[in-house]
Amino acid sequence: MNTELNELYTEKDSHVMNVAENARIPGKNRVEEIRKFANISGIKRIGIAHCVAVTKEANALKNMLSNEFEVSIVDCKHGKIPSSAFCGPEAKGVSCNPAGQALYLAEQNTELNISMGLCVGHDMMFNQKSKAPVTTLIVKDREHNHNPIQTFRNTNL
Repeated sequence: MNTELNELYTEKDSHVMNVAENARIPGKNRVEEIRKFANISGIKRIGIAHCVAVTKEANALKNMLSNEFEVSIVDCKHGKIPSSAFCGPEAKGVSCNPAGQALYLAEQNTELNISMGLCVGHDMMFNQKSKAPVTTLIVKDREHNHNPIQTFRNTNL
């Protein structure tokens, strides 16, 4: 690696970039690439942090990965924090808890975490607080059924 890249990337970063390149599977889906990345990396424990709106999909992913990995799963309402704790006494319901999700997965000793459908801001907090590296599988997009690329395809670019 040249000197400029050595300033940007550590040896560990370079390793991740190399594994990412080797995990690419043209014509395959992201789940298969995550699986391959984890296998090449020697990862044994995967965490899934998800929004309750995609619980069915998160459970399906857990089932898909469980034959090769120990999978821990946690939804965004983990810890059942009242919304009033963040949004004032008039707020109703249970708040999302991205820091709690990250803590739970850290307690499970996950080595790679997958984010599924977390709200904007909550995903940032989860990524920041996660002890393990995070990859995103689904992003929340209420208008386009969690497919934000449609925003660009529905406009005249």
